[in-house]
Amino acid sequence: MSSEPYERFMALHTRAGGLVLPNAWDGLSALLLADAGFEAIGTSSVALAAALGRPDGRHEVTRAEHLEHAALLGRLTGLPVNGDFEDGYGETPADVAATVEAAVEYGLAGIGIEDTSGNPERPIRDFDEAVARVRSAVEAARGRIVVTGRTDNFIQGRPDLDDTIRRLTAFAEAGADVLYAPYPPDLDALNAIVTAVAPTPVNVLVSPADDVLTVAELQKAGVKRISLGPWLYVHAMGALEEATKALVAGDLASAATGISFERVGELLAQSKN
Repeated sequence: MSSEPYERFMALHTRAGGLVLPNAWDGLSALLLADAGFEAIGTSSVALAAALGRPDGRHEVTRAEHLEHAALLGRLTGLPVNGDFEDGYGETPADVAATVEAAVEYGLAGIGIEDTSGNPERPIRDFDEAVARVRSAVEAARGRIVVTGRTDNFIQGRPDLDDTIRRLTAFAEAGADVLYAPYPPDLDALNAIVTAVAPTPVNVLVSPADDVLTVAELQKAGVKRISLGPWLYVHAMGALEEATKALVAGDLASAATGISFERVGELLAQSKN
């Protein structure tokens, strides 16, 4: 496969300012993001699992389902797509490599590999195992797809900044193109991460903790990729919940607002499919 998707996507990380990477969950959301002018999009494992009526992070969405989903977003928009592929689908580093190979075949531009396990009793994999999985992903990628090495320490209730930096540094040494630790507790922690792993680009999920910073503030901190994760999806679901409350109360007019059929048709007409 061509290295063009890798080069196109990686260039967005290395330019001044980096990129904002919004996450789509279906064809229309992807087309809306493309029409807005975003240069790349990501999948969201949370949003995909929820759309299928399943929990996230428990291996209940299959690799094949996620690959088909990500490929659809790419076909519709023509944009580089980054796959939020949880732990890489599989128990061994060889399984992770197979997932990366499949992602390349499906035309993805990027793929994230977490140090999660899918086991709530031991949600974070041991250090050596996590590094081996990222290394296997990098070896399989061979410059054809951007590999993001991710630790979910903060998400999984392990607020250990030193271990987080240790893991990210090891992922970088293993060859990961981008590094990611969702939800650092504050801006100081984020600055420490960016400094420790420089010059490898760092992704942040929306902003540190509950303090929603601006794109400019995160860029000033040295972040190279700002992703939205599930937040656009839950924003849309929040609007749906409010509409259903209005409908239950007998308010048809409030429940019948939103994007027009004409706008939907216009977006679908722009599809690259």
